[in-house]
Amino acid sequence: MNDPLWLMLVKGVAVFVVLVLLVLFTIWFERRVVAVMQVRPGPNRNGPFGLLQSLADGLKLAFKEDITPRTADKVLFIAAPLIAVTCAFTAFSVIPMGPEVSMFGQDTLLQLTDFEVSVLVVLACSAIGVYGIVLAGWSSGSTYSLLGSLRAAAQVISYEIALALAVLAVFFQSKLLSTGAIVDAQAEGIPFSIGSLELTLPGWYFLVLAPSFVIFVIAMVGETNRAPFDLPEAESELVAGFGTEYSSLKYASFFLAEYVNMVTMSALCVTLFLGGWAAPFPSSWWPAANEGWLPLVWFFGKVLAFLFLYVWLRGTLPRFRYDQFMRLGWKVLVPVSLVWLMVLAAMNIGLDTGNELPTRIAFAGGAAIVVMALIFFWPSRKPYDPPSEPDTGLGGFPVPPLDLTVPPSPRGLTELEPHETAAAHAGGEPATDPGTRDREPFSGSQATPKTKEE
Repeated sequence: MNDPLWLMLVKGVAVFVVLVLLVLFTIWFERRVVAVMQVRPGPNRNGPFGLLQSLADGLKLAFKEDITPRTADKVLFIAAPLIAVTCAFTAFSVIPMGPEVSMFGQDTLLQLTDFEVSVLVVLACSAIGVYGIVLAGWSSGSTYSLLGSLRAAAQVISYEIALALAVLAVFFQSKLLSTGAIVDAQAEGIPFSIGSLELTLPGWYFLVLAPSFVIFVIAMVGETNRAPFDLPEAESELVAGFGTEYSSLKYASFFLAEYVNMVTMSALCVTLFLGGWAAPFPSSWWPAANEGWLPLVWFFGKVLAFLFLYVWLRGTLPRFRYDQFMRLGWKVLVPVSLVWLMVLAAMNIGLDTGNELPTRIAFAGGAAIVVMALIFFWPSRKPYDPPSEPDTGLGGFPVPPLDLTVPPSPRGLTELEPHETAAAHAGGEPATDPGTRDREPFSGSQATPKTKEE
């Protein structure tokens, strides 16, 4: 791309403005869609159909009092939201939104920049953006914030692997990592033969790489910390997670980064699996559909469909428990991705060697059987052996049950004496010595009452 500097600046400002407007629209869109699901009106006062409600909320946040905790690391406390926002906006720079057009007399692509490994830029920005969340939790000096940031770190490690494996399948199919080149590769049909029958499948990769498409969609929801995978900021457990101590514009920056990441991951999914800016129908129906500025309509229409999926999931599914969330990433998405990559590699070997369809199926089936056998017969971990002494927790606070039993098993409760049980059922205090009421906290095993001497 040989654009002059002034044109690059114009395109950069245009991308920034489009992303900010999309964020304002997505916030309004989310509230309206969830309101329809819950049979209520939603925002409908500020502006036509309530469209200015998001702008009013943003201005309100800007004029809120900005508070920095005394125990916070002030430099990192300020740098954390800047890192999150910068990475969110940078990732969109390699997304192609349309073909070559004429802009101010200059022929240019509807894309800020592109190069041979531009897909890796999106993955790198997504991973580095988590540093902003981790630093926000660590620098706040708050327990809730720290727990939220640690969850975010574990979450991005888990789901970044599944996301990268889904992208690797696209690389296997197209042998390209440039976003613009991947869109062009999907414009061509894929020849397919069954015996003497010759077929041409549509070139969009969500058809030929359906398992990778499903894995990518699940992983991108986890990657953007959205419900039902919003564990780093679970308000029912961690107040606001990593953003508990933030206020005013710094809090709004995390909000902005989250929604920009939603738009960016949706745009990346459209680019990799849904033909990018190409029209959702054969070009023979309307030859001019993929020319000029019209492809912007197809591109942002597909992006809005994925944004609706985000909202639909939030309004439909409850939040996962954290162990369920980790189990889905490590024990389902990653193994299935590896098996699918083995099958895809075997099929590509069959295609490259010119083998017939039965041979290619044999290659793929054999690879799948070997990988699944390794996963199935892999020795399981040693079962948990509870300690002989009860764990009272650090500083006398109770710790959660280590076997992840929810709710904790009844054996973890301190057994009362018969006369104490009767008094408790009667609603009164047990008639025992006051010193015996002060018991150790329980943590999954029976605690021992204290005596006066102790």
